[in-house]
Amino acid sequence: MFERILVPLDGSKAGEAALDHVERLVSKIAPSVKTEVILFQVLTSLAHYVIAGEASVQVPYTDKEIAYITRKSKEYLNKTGECLKSKGINVKTKVAIGKAREEIVKAADELKVDLIAMSTHGRSGLSRLTFGSITDKVLRTANVPVLVVRAPKETENTKPAR
Repeated sequence: MFERILVPLDGSKAGEAALDHVERLVSKIAPSVKTEVILFQVLTSLAHYVIAGEASVQVPYTDKEIAYITRKSKEYLNKTGECLKSKGINVKTKVAIGKAREEIVKAADELKVDLIAMSTHGRSGLSRLTFGSITDKVLRTANVPVLVVRAPKETENTKPAR
C-alpha cells in the first residue's frame, strides 16, 4: 500500500490540515504496513529587499542566515511530527530550497514515495491568479497519487497548531 508518504508543509495551520488524514490513513486503514511519513518544507525566496529612496534591490541571504532559516524549518517539522511519532508512526523530515511546486515533485521522485498528501488553501479568483496554486501544479506534474485536503476556513490565516 503506502510505504512512504510525503507531506509538504508551509508552516501554516491550514497547511497542516492533511496531517490528521495521514494519521488516520496510516493508523486505521493500513496498520499492518510500516509506513514512513516524510514531513517536507520548501524554503523559497531566500532573499530580502533593501529599499533606498525610490529603488529597491533584492539581496540574497548570507550563508549564516540560510543556515538559521533551515534550522528553524527543521525545528518546526520535528515539533509538528511529534504528534505522529507519539502514535507510533515513523516520521522523517526534509527541507529543500527552491520553488515549492518543483521541489515537492522532485522530492517525491527522489524519495520514491507512494503518495503525496497535502493541503490546499482554497484560494480563488484574483488571489489564485496572483499566487497560483502549488497544489494544482503538483497534481498535474506528480508521478504518484496526490491526496488533497481542503483546509477548514477558520485555519486559512492562522499560525501552526502543532
